[in-house]
Amino acid sequence: MKWLLYAVLGAIALVALVAAIGATLPRAHNASRTLRVKRPPTEVWPAITAATVASDVPVDVLENAPPHRLVTRVKETERNFGGTWTIVIAAEPQPQGSATGSAGSAVTITEDGWVANPIFRFVSRFVIGHHATMDGILRQVARALNEAPALSGE
Repeated sequence: MKWLLYAVLGAIALVALVAAIGATLPRAHNASRTLRVKRPPTEVWPAITAATVASDVPVDVLENAPPHRLVTRVKETERNFGGTWTIVIAAEPQPQGSATGSAGSAVTITEDGWVANPIFRFVSRFVIGHHATMDGILRQVARALNEAPALSGE
């Protein structure tokens, strides 16, 4: 029976440690990821909007400028986390010596977010990562365009 008591006390200590570390982390964060594809912005736009609309997180659209820019904000009814996503699709020029036109696009998602609960803040920073949702969306876009999901960013 003592082992059960030790296990419960150990679990409580672990949760307290996670909460203490989470409390030292900043509430707000900024994260960004970029996906480069060999498609023009007009072909990328439907894939990125379909992927972001399918999200479980309720958002308000603040800016919608197809096919280059989409800005969303987590609805204020969400109390545990929030912020904005700015999605920019920039045409990338062809290398010199190639035919004229666009060689592709760089799709960048920038998150200016916050996490209220210190335990969730710890998990978001050290377990899941602030990039997890962005990475999933950009990989989904790459699959929709039959491209390799090579991501970069901080």
